[in-house]
Amino acid sequence: MEAMDTVDKLIINDLQGEFPLVARPFAAIGAAHGLSENDVIDRLTAIKGLNVIRQISAIFDTRTLGYKSSLVAMRTAPEDELYAAHVLNEHPGVSHNYKRNHEFNLWFTIAVPGHSSLERTVEVLHERARAISTRRLPTLRLFKIGVTLDMTGDEDPARQSDPAYGEFRRPATPPPLDDVDITWIRVLQEDLPLTPRPFAQLAGSIGRSEDDLFSWASAAMQRGQLRRIAAVLHHRKAGFRANGMAVWKVPEDRIEAVGNRMAHFTSVSHCYQRPTYPDWPYSVFSMIHARTPEECEAVAGAIASETGIAERAMLYSSTEYRKVRLRYFIPEFDQWEAANLAVASPA
Repeated sequence: MEAMDTVDKLIINDLQGEFPLVARPFAAIGAAHGLSENDVIDRLTAIKGLNVIRQISAIFDTRTLGYKSSLVAMRTAPEDELYAAHVLNEHPGVSHNYKRNHEFNLWFTIAVPGHSSLERTVEVLHERARAISTRRLPTLRLFKIGVTLDMTGDEDPARQSDPAYGEFRRPATPPPLDDVDITWIRVLQEDLPLTPRPFAQLAGSIGRSEDDLFSWASAAMQRGQLRRIAAVLHHRKAGFRANGMAVWKVPEDRIEAVGNRMAHFTSVSHCYQRPTYPDWPYSVFSMIHARTPEECEAVAGAIASETGIAERAMLYSSTEYRKVRLRYFIPEFDQWEAANLAVASPA
């Protein structure tokens, strides 16, 4: 963090929201900050060298691409935790896998292609991980999705604003994809090259033009498949070391109002309604990113005051077993299923 100046931090703030989908995006970024195109490229190269920016790429909507996904909570015996984490990380659709301070000690996100069975996949992972209990917690209702961390440190962590992505709504039925769509998805999920015309370079890799890319991306946004192009950060490297999953016990008739209210807190990156179980009574999840646990608690306290919901738990991640970008339409999914689903016996 000390290696970055205020301008670096302001650029990162901007690029988390949206990366310009124009021919010379780094020139556009520079114009907004009084910098040259080359200066912006040099700055972003240095920031990526610090491992603060993980990737600049397309952010797709998993479900609208036809994938099935879920957050999953798993409880293992302490002596089996590392083994279970290894088993989970072998699945190509597990993008996040954390140890959290709860009897459900492993929390992971998983996605599978539309032709696959999410339920059976989780069952097999449960068996192979020697888990005691596993709970699928898919999204029932989306209130907000989108991380915009204030790099400057000037803003109140408990501040509120209209959620930039809270209005995103998935189509009721995922639109069909053809081979052209899949080709563009594979190209745009790659890290954007730090060159003056990065979109031309990506398009050229498949023998297409920059205008073809812009046309496809615009249509994909209209279809709900592509949310935006943006920078994704390594939160801890960016100074946000407290990853608090605040889970709330909300009366059924208040879930929509409460979820929409929580979405206005800018430190809340994700807010969802998820199913409950006899051993899991929390229906609304709000992911809070802050610099310290104390900041997380302050945000949760402000949410409780705003909504009147007092019964909650705060789950902090203590070990990051896996955190990668989900990659779509890759052969590893079929390879995993061929190796595991046909012989679904405990390890």
